[in-house]
Amino acid sequence: MKYRFLCMIGLLTAANAIAQAPEKKQLDTLHLNYLPEITVVGRGSKSDYQQMPEIVGTNIYAGKKSSLIVLDNVQGNVVTNTMRQVLAKVPGIHIWESDPSGIQIGIAARGLSPNRSWEFNVRQNGYDIAADPFGYPEAYYNPQLQAVQRIEIVRGQGSLQYGPQFGGLVNYILRNGSEINKKFEVETQQTIGSNALFNSYNAIGGKTKKVNYYSFFDHRNGKGWRENSKYFTNAGFGTITYNFTPKLSLTAEVMHSHIRSQQSGGLTDSLFNINAKESFRSRNWFDITWTNPAITVTNKMSEKARWTTKLFATIGDRNSVGFTPSITTKDSINSLTGEYNNRVLNLDQYRNFGLESRIITDYLLGKMNNTLSGGIRFYTGITHRKADGKGTTGTGYDMTVIGNYPRDINFKSRNAAAFIENIFRLTPKLILIPGLRFEWLEGSASGRNGFTSGGVGIILQNIKRSRNFLLAGIGAEYHVTKGTEIYANISEAYRPIQFANLQAPPTTDLIDPNLKDAKGYNADLGYRGKVSNFLQFDISSFYLEYNNRVGTITPAGATYRLVTNVGNSTSKGLEGYAEVNIIKALSESKNTDFILFGSYSYTDAKYSADHKDAATKGKRVENAPENIFRGGMSFGYKNFLLTGQLSYVGKTFSDANNTVQSVANGQTGLIPAYSITDVTAKYKFSKNLNIKGGINNLFDERYFTRRAAGYPGPGLLPGDARNFFITIGAKL
Repeated sequence: MKYRFLCMIGLLTAANAIAQAPEKKQLDTLHLNYLPEITVVGRGSKSDYQQMPEIVGTNIYAGKKSSLIVLDNVQGNVVTNTMRQVLAKVPGIHIWESDPSGIQIGIAARGLSPNRSWEFNVRQNGYDIAADPFGYPEAYYNPQLQAVQRIEIVRGQGSLQYGPQFGGLVNYILRNGSEINKKFEVETQQTIGSNALFNSYNAIGGKTKKVNYYSFFDHRNGKGWRENSKYFTNAGFGTITYNFTPKLSLTAEVMHSHIRSQQSGGLTDSLFNINAKESFRSRNWFDITWTNPAITVTNKMSEKARWTTKLFATIGDRNSVGFTPSITTKDSINSLTGEYNNRVLNLDQYRNFGLESRIITDYLLGKMNNTLSGGIRFYTGITHRKADGKGTTGTGYDMTVIGNYPRDINFKSRNAAAFIENIFRLTPKLILIPGLRFEWLEGSASGRNGFTSGGVGIILQNIKRSRNFLLAGIGAEYHVTKGTEIYANISEAYRPIQFANLQAPPTTDLIDPNLKDAKGYNADLGYRGKVSNFLQFDISSFYLEYNNRVGTITPAGATYRLVTNVGNSTSKGLEGYAEVNIIKALSESKNTDFILFGSYSYTDAKYSADHKDAATKGKRVENAPENIFRGGMSFGYKNFLLTGQLSYVGKTFSDANNTVQSVANGQTGLIPAYSITDVTAKYKFSKNLNIKGGINNLFDERYFTRRAAGYPGPGLLPGDARNFFITIGAKL
């Protein structure tokens, strides 16, 4: 592509300039002050939304569509990870709300699927936390938001620095004690709420001249609004940073999380209309154990250069046991045996290891200060999957298997990547940011995919795929005023072939030997910034081309199904956010705030006219609402802040065939539009003591955000009814 050529020319020019730049020449314009990777951001403001700086740590965000959410300022229920409140000011975020505990965060944008956020590259402190970012990018684990300092969100152009996924990046930055100004501090937050909600968050942290540290333990349990939806979570985290010198530091950290939840199952539309709280599955359970250790070395080599290296791992186990046929099939006592029918067991083990090393440096090109960022990555992941095992006839969580698991598969993925990106400051107002990323990727699957009727193992086709990618992108910013800018970017992206596409049963399915990874690009054009201290905004348009989507078709006259690339889709639309402080616009009052905010997105997402699947050709992409609006107001006086918020999500289809009339089992059909109103208040008795409370779904709306064909349904999955929470927080 033409812009790939421009990126290569630009980066070669940058490398040549660095080689020729005088080592001791002073930077005479636009010298950069790097924002540390973990720092206090926006605490002096009541707003929870900030624009990402041009540079954070060793990462470049200039020219990209990005958002930064400051968790200390979020007016909402962070205890149960209520993402419609946490991400209210990030336009276009589509959220699946079917988990009362907030364990499974499902978000997406621009017509992509929210399924466990798998269209985003999900990270914690800059490293991967998904099951496998290449073959199985579902985020089963998400950090407890009380421990999160900020959330960084970058749309499509994040692919240049972070690799796969069309959605971009979601990065949870955890607290590390660097913001604490004494040697030892204790923090506690105790929460109670509807449906027997109880949460206890307790942390210690501190900072000395050489060391900063932070550790927390969080416990949460509840019954859930629906029947058969009780849960508990336990999470512990510890991090310590030792500063050998003012320039060299080492950070070691580990997160361990254990989650168990009862899955109340799906409903049909008629059952939902009668009693959405009801459940017809009492024996379905889900259990996740997740451990993420990491070591980070940071070297501030000079005022102009900074280098970081992260060594990280994911050690995860995902277990499920349950009776999962269609909701129209009753889970009842078998009259012949006098017991329930046997449940089905599924378990995955994830053992992933990776290393990322990044460097960033300033250099002179003419009289202007420019910035070059580059990095390398190595990753290996092993997923061991046992599925469709015969479980017990009991009701509690029990992973005892009877006999052998029919499916016993090993998936492996390996990846090596390198990227380079540069900020060219052409004038004091205009900057250009080209970038390139090279990726090598290998995926394989081996093992048994079931048994024949005669008990003979069905061995998987011998599948091993290696391929290379060269991704290019270019961004630009023009600073119209001191606080506002026009930005634009276009960048290539890809989504690897998933593990699920490498395990086709050879008795019924064939895998296209020419199966390709999905590939395409994102583009943005927008205007954003701040006006004085009372207005901030970000208005943009976007275009997403998603080519070579993988699907299953039945060729004409064939008796088998073919897993192949079925065609392309496009998403285009508008995303806008604005926030104004009326009081600050009209007066110099320091004690009073009256803030109005709103975010809106319009998304037109459709399959192409040349789609191989005739039933979906030209249809709207599923799980892609045209309109999403979230807005509200906050009133603050001295230490009191009250916020009301409205969330509106337009109707969407649950399948690519755009089925309107729901089917009998509730798995397919239209997902109607819905509106939810939330109210939250916070009062600070002092700097170290506060109380916070709120009512979610104030008007008790009955709604649902998804229909599931399998786990954790099947059927439609209702959202929560009206509920409240109260949190008391203290620091000592």
